[in-house]
Amino acid sequence: MAEVFDLGMIKKVYAEMAAKLEKVRTIFDRPLTFSEKILYTHLWDALPKAPYERAEEYVNFAPDRVAMQDATAQMALLQFMMSGKAQAAVPSTVHCDHLIQAKVGAAEDLETALDVNKEVYDFLASVSNKYGLGFWKPGAGIIHQVVLENYAFPGGMMIGTDSHTVNAGGLGMVAIGVGGADAVDVMAGMPWELAQPKLIGVKLTGQMNGWTSSKDVILKVAGILTAKGGTGAIVEYFGPGARSLSCTGKGTICNMGAEIGATTSIFEYDEAMSRYLRATGRAEIADAADEIAHLLRNDPEVEDNPEKYYDQVVEINLSELEPHVNGPYTPDLAWPISKFAAAVKENNYPQKLEVGLIGSCTNSSYEDLDRAASLARQAVDKKLKVKSEFTVTPGSEQVRYTVERDGQLAAFEAIGGVVLANACGPCIGQWARHTDDPDRANSIITSFNRNFAKRNDGNPATRSFVASPELVTAMAIAGDLTFNPLTDTLVNEDGEAVKLDPPTGVELPPNGFDVKDPGFIPPAEDGSGIEVTVNPESKRIQLLTPFAPWEGTDLTGMKLLIKAKGKCTTDHISMAGPWLRFRGHLDNISNNLLTGAVNYYNELTNTVQNQLTGEFGGVPDTARAYKAAGIGTVVFGEENYGEGSSREHAAMEPRHLGVRAVIVKSFARIHETNLKKQGMLGFTFVNKDDYELVRQDDTIDIIGLTEFAPDKNLTVVLHHADGTKDEFEVAHTYNELQIEWFKEGSALNLIRKQEGIA
Repeated sequence: MAEVFDLGMIKKVYAEMAAKLEKVRTIFDRPLTFSEKILYTHLWDALPKAPYERAEEYVNFAPDRVAMQDATAQMALLQFMMSGKAQAAVPSTVHCDHLIQAKVGAAEDLETALDVNKEVYDFLASVSNKYGLGFWKPGAGIIHQVVLENYAFPGGMMIGTDSHTVNAGGLGMVAIGVGGADAVDVMAGMPWELAQPKLIGVKLTGQMNGWTSSKDVILKVAGILTAKGGTGAIVEYFGPGARSLSCTGKGTICNMGAEIGATTSIFEYDEAMSRYLRATGRAEIADAADEIAHLLRNDPEVEDNPEKYYDQVVEINLSELEPHVNGPYTPDLAWPISKFAAAVKENNYPQKLEVGLIGSCTNSSYEDLDRAASLARQAVDKKLKVKSEFTVTPGSEQVRYTVERDGQLAAFEAIGGVVLANACGPCIGQWARHTDDPDRANSIITSFNRNFAKRNDGNPATRSFVASPELVTAMAIAGDLTFNPLTDTLVNEDGEAVKLDPPTGVELPPNGFDVKDPGFIPPAEDGSGIEVTVNPESKRIQLLTPFAPWEGTDLTGMKLLIKAKGKCTTDHISMAGPWLRFRGHLDNISNNLLTGAVNYYNELTNTVQNQLTGEFGGVPDTARAYKAAGIGTVVFGEENYGEGSSREHAAMEPRHLGVRAVIVKSFARIHETNLKKQGMLGFTFVNKDDYELVRQDDTIDIIGLTEFAPDKNLTVVLHHADGTKDEFEVAHTYNELQIEWFKEGSALNLIRKQEGIA
């Protein structure tokens, strides 16, 4: 059974909560929501005289812990090594889940990863050992499931270097995805800064039945709020329907809240969370939480009159909620199952379903796999042959070991399912897909969270849809996207028409969780004598060099690198998949900079004009040419620029290759912060139509930097090749501290300066 980690820290948080909240209530003339209680009891600074203005004021927080996955931990820890600190100031962990490629099956794929990634794993293990970080070795599981099982606790606050850190909201935690530089701040004992979030309330009534699952709640919410509707907000779920959901079901909903841009999502503490804590060996935490349960939820008045306390309220009746399928190409294109077959035909989506994939950090709990396994058993009993390929990704070694013991894995294998390693795999493009044509139009369906073009298999013609594990399993059995298991029948081996019964499953294993080797390696008691060595010839790990500070002048004579058209996510800016192997080597990974972004002028990817030669070439090569000539560059983009993963490589790469400013119609929260942390300029058009003024051959000036100040707009001047010019205002959200980051060259440079490191 799991060790109870950080019990002393958690008990301290609980012991202090009542007194802290008593003081917090002195500045509020109203009841409090649960997330407000957590935010205001985790302030770094003294209590303000009045509540912070939502979406207006920046606030310093003191998170309880930090979690990092291996792909982002490399850069985060390379930065932490530069900070001059001897040990992490808060409990912190590293989880090796992103670098294992799904190809054959769990055992073989893990063995290959251990060999191929040995240098990276050794680096992460030695840094963890030296600086006091808990290390979860490859195969231990996906970071968010492991955190839910071991570290998340109601009423706590954590940050993690992955956008789906928000998964821990299912256990009543304000858990927020950040870039590595933010993690460095907290591990270095510094405050962590965030704009005070807005609050969106989602009231759940009724109770789910039949084919509907927790996944359908967030698929429905994504359709309502869209991919940027949650930006700058915490989504709080409450109401009798919320209390009817399992803890891991709550985690699923919070996990995919990243797909609506939410800062995080959260559920109030309830019986389901208490049951889960006890089932995962944390009865002491459950007992302590039970004692202050009234503090770990909304004040009663909030549920009675939510419109008074939230900026927006959404209500969903679970009794009436249909199963949903979302996609393709965006996680907020929501189809109720009753309308999906018609949508497939009307939009000419390939009707044949080639692969069904279940598991991932979003849906890999015991309950998820048990319900899906009930359908696999039905397929055997009803003599149905599975028509699609089918893969299963357990969330952790604890879940995998337990579902192997209890027979769910055998049920999947009986219908031809392939069990993959306890890792991210196909969800993040780590999938050596078996296909006869990697460019062919085709359809797949997953229980994952993200489905941008090329996300899973690198093929832009793959239509990737998102649904619950139950619906994915049913559709894989049918092999047809238009199949609706609620109403349709299938023809079995005997030629009979048979109907699948609704899935069944239990919330927690009746015989408890079990695991032989959970995969945890504790750090050395004293890491001062441990040396972290990096081979200067390494292609995978590269020690960092501080970025140059600001010159002290306006930026003039810059060139356009790319004017990105349409959706430009962090996958477009810094692709994952095969590029994951370079996440610890800034120069090498910079060779994927903006290679997925669509050039406004020719609607091609990775093809931009070099003004020095007039020729067209790849974005990274063009950026390197300008950098070599001492010329800064500018990137322009449209709405929600930087949506998706928290990867700070999408900010470090342009910084490394000489981009000075990114100017867009709007930013996704994490990416905007990442740009600021790396000493970049991130501006938004005051008039969004000014985006149309930018020409391919422009020379660009940014005026007003010598008077750079909060809430003060700057001016962009476009010098066109024909001798004319346009100028327009751009806005920004930099505060005084963030302006210092820019002036010093990065937030890390400021930390080094404060530590007296040259």
